[in-house]
Amino acid sequence: MPNTKNSILQKVSFSGINRKDIQLFIKREDLIHPEISGNKFRKLKYNLKQAQLENKNTLLTFGGAFSNHISATAFAGKLHGFKTIGVIRGDELGDDLEKTLQSNPTLRFAHECGMQFKFVSRTDYRKKASQEFIEQLKDVPIAIGMDDFYLVPEGGTNDLAIKGCEEILSEETENFDTICLAVGTGGTISGIINSAKPHQQVLGFPALKGDFLNDEINKYVHQTENWKLISEYHFGGYAKTSNELITFINQFKKETSIPLDPVYTGKLLFGLVDLINRDYFDEGAKILAIHTGGLQGIEGMNTILKRRNSLIIE
Repeated sequence: MPNTKNSILQKVSFSGINRKDIQLFIKREDLIHPEISGNKFRKLKYNLKQAQLENKNTLLTFGGAFSNHISATAFAGKLHGFKTIGVIRGDELGDDLEKTLQSNPTLRFAHECGMQFKFVSRTDYRKKASQEFIEQLKDVPIAIGMDDFYLVPEGGTNDLAIKGCEEILSEETENFDTICLAVGTGGTISGIINSAKPHQQVLGFPALKGDFLNDEINKYVHQTENWKLISEYHFGGYAKTSNELITFINQFKKETSIPLDPVYTGKLLFGLVDLINRDYFDEGAKILAIHTGGLQGIEGMNTILKRRNSLIIE
């Protein structure tokens, strides 16, 4: 993986927090690389090394139309000499690829990085973890002139991704009582749980509805007592927003200079600030929130919000 900027700890002073006895810091994982930022850098690090060890020259992975993972994998592939294939949810997106690329900044960026796309129906996409579906995909590289592929799961989550995410915490984070982060596929929080110190509680804020995440996380973690999911702040589910959330994101950036995305980190900080104000945390608590990146998705979300005549992210 390329050289990175440091992931700094930034203390937060925000008018929306009404308790002065709480210390809140953000670990700026969004700053470690301009295109492969945050947890995507961590998840891809050891997967790329494994692909090289297996002498693979093609990466195949999965994602939605505005996926941070698709964007990061495409750039990482270009950087390290891999060809890349994205299996994209939504077969209608492939009906007019040029039109799709014009209206979708995430897929346009991935395409410019050399990624080839395989658009599939939402029904077929749900089968992405099945061996039968993966076997069918083996014909895809050949059809577009590529060799056998190294499979990177949706969101990048596998054992190697967990290993990378375990490196997010370090000596400088040991003084915090609580570690908070947004949760998508469960990979990043699994790494955090495994590397957290015995005195630290890990709180995950899912961006999706549903109770499946507990089972997913339990596949990877070594500890069971030090973590909890806070499920009240998904705003209706993945990629769903509201004017209240957008207003919060804009005000937070104005006061702290920290940009948040509306799918993951915006919901995390909204929920965390709400919990602080509701006295969820003990007096004197020292809280660390992990900024997992995802900022590339803001442009695409703003495109959708403009169509709805909604507030946009500034």
